[in-house]
Amino acid sequence: VYNVLGKEVATLANGEFESGRHSVDFNASDLASGVYYYTISAGNFSSTKKMILMK
Repeated sequence: VYNVLGKEVATLANGEFESGRHSVDFNASDLASGVYYYTISAGNFSSTKKMILMK
């Protein structure tokens, strides 16, 4: 997870997973409300999306 300045503020999962559906818990209590970006990568696939954190 990255802030709007591109600084990494959290790593939710890192490693290899078997194929299928997965979920992770995200404790954002230390982060301020605002816009953040997350990246999901698997093999040759990589996708970055925006999320809005509202407290």
